[in-house]
Amino acid sequence: MKIVIPGGTGQVGGVLRRHFVAGGHEVVILSRRDGTLPGCRCVAWDGVSDGPWQREFDGADVVVNLAGRSVDCRYHAANRRQIMDSRVDSTRAVGRAIVAAAAPPRTWLQASTATIYRHALDRDQDEATGQLGGDEPDAPATWRFSIDVAKAWEAAASAATPPGTRLVLMRSAMTMSPDRGGVFDVLLRLVRLGLGGTCGSGRQFVSWIHEADFVRAVDLLIAREDLAGPVNLAAPNPLPNADFMRELRRAWGARIGLPATRWMLELGAAVLRTETELVLKSRRVVPGRLAAAGFQFDFPGWSDAAADLCRRRRGAA
Repeated sequence: MKIVIPGGTGQVGGVLRRHFVAGGHEVVILSRRDGTLPGCRCVAWDGVSDGPWQREFDGADVVVNLAGRSVDCRYHAANRRQIMDSRVDSTRAVGRAIVAAAAPPRTWLQASTATIYRHALDRDQDEATGQLGGDEPDAPATWRFSIDVAKAWEAAASAATPPGTRLVLMRSAMTMSPDRGGVFDVLLRLVRLGLGGTCGSGRQFVSWIHEADFVRAVDLLIAREDLAGPVNLAAPNPLPNADFMRELRRAWGARIGLPATRWMLELGAAVLRTETELVLKSRRVVPGRLAAAGFQFDFPGWSDAAADLCRRRRGAA
């Protein structure tokens, strides 16, 4: 297959690139940055304007749109505009390229996020019964902003998809891989420094997915033409932050993990130029539609996933 990946230079893009290249597929990365990637062709685009990059969509089989500015930043006005615009504008550009193609791709996998659901301590959130967030009276403004971005991202894709192209909205949890710079790398660094203890109350749930299951789920979404619309890409067993961090410390062999209160996290986030939403919002997301489609996870539980990731990280050190 020919697979086009706008925004495929980040951590998740790297996971998919390696998987598709290993499978013998033709992979085209659309990127704002010049460069080369093993086994891929890199084509320049700005994520907004029409241009020669659109030719890559003619005859492509699949588009996996991952484009969007990183959310690992402070949510001040300028960054909020960039986060929102980079997602909505690039999604509209992808839609225009599909419409313009003489032989358009039949499948469009569009990145979304599990954070679209409400802060949930009480029950699991699946695609059928989960409640979208944004209306919680006590939710911080940064949480509402992230939900607004997710909703706008999905709405832009739905509006831009032409007849004949199947759209899947991938509501992904944190994709865990041992790559440098990814979310697992950040969490493991805290553990190695002795700071990987409970965050805040520790009751907030963490949703995650191992990279092996992520790519297998993407393969299933490509193959199953009956699947369209929102699909949660998350392991079936989210767990509270206190348990999540304890299992990660155990997997690495760390004896100490200092806890961090909410005010400590707010102070640390300000210093690191990020937001506490990434660790304090409860994401209790489960893969209802994947389960119904018969998908079997290689890593359904965090204990085994963390052990595998730590082992591979040690091997790559």
